[in-house]
Amino acid sequence: MVSTLVIIPTYNERESLPHQVDGVREQAAEVDILVVDDASPDGTGEWADARAARDPQVHVLHRMGKQGLGAAYRAGFAWGLERGYDVLVEMDADGSHRAEDLARVLDAPGEWDLAIGSRWVPGGAVENWPAHRRLLSIGANTYVRWMLAIPVRDATAGFRAYRASALRGLEMEAVESQGYCFQVDMAWRVLSNGGTVVEVPIVFVEREHGTSKMSGEIIREALVKVTAWGMKERAAQVRRAFSRRR
Repeated sequence: MVSTLVIIPTYNERESLPHQVDGVREQAAEVDILVVDDASPDGTGEWADARAARDPQVHVLHRMGKQGLGAAYRAGFAWGLERGYDVLVEMDADGSHRAEDLARVLDAPGEWDLAIGSRWVPGGAVENWPAHRRLLSIGANTYVRWMLAIPVRDATAGFRAYRASALRGLEMEAVESQGYCFQVDMAWRVLSNGGTVVEVPIVFVEREHGTSKMSGEIIREALVKVTAWGMKERAAQVRRAFSRRR
């Protein structure tokens, strides 16, 4: 039987986390949950501890202060790999990743190392997003696909499942990206390492509680790093082309 760990990073998600945990437990009773809390001042970590005390399939990893999404997932991956889970899933705490779509991601067709719950493949959708958010996401993913030459339509998506074997094959200590750039970085690394990435359609729902963690700094990081990675890859392609002609 495949053992699955759903990793949910949190920072001030006291309102939304109970609904997300309940949803995952109802929709996929066999999976375990790890809440990775960055010392939320609103009591998120305390709520998670209380839930874990009465539910053996819920676990909590406390970290000292807000250190970013990428660091939270890296810590969650390390925790899960140490305990021998076969599949590790990323999900947001705010309900934008619907628990009812979890089975769709886990049951992605074919052999895969990374299964992405995608908003921008046929059948995928977003709800309650203004036009500028749609344009930003579609434009960012188009840019990523062009710069990195990867066949992924939603590389910035945060609802995804990794095979443990794929994560073990990556140099996780070299991953320093945060936010949406972390998601792009990880997808690119899986593909560059010879892994298989598949996308399945999901419905992304704008959060009902709390505030978005999207910021100008996160967008700038993604733009700068993707551009640098793309230019480096183009330069490598040119060098390889000249080498073949000699």
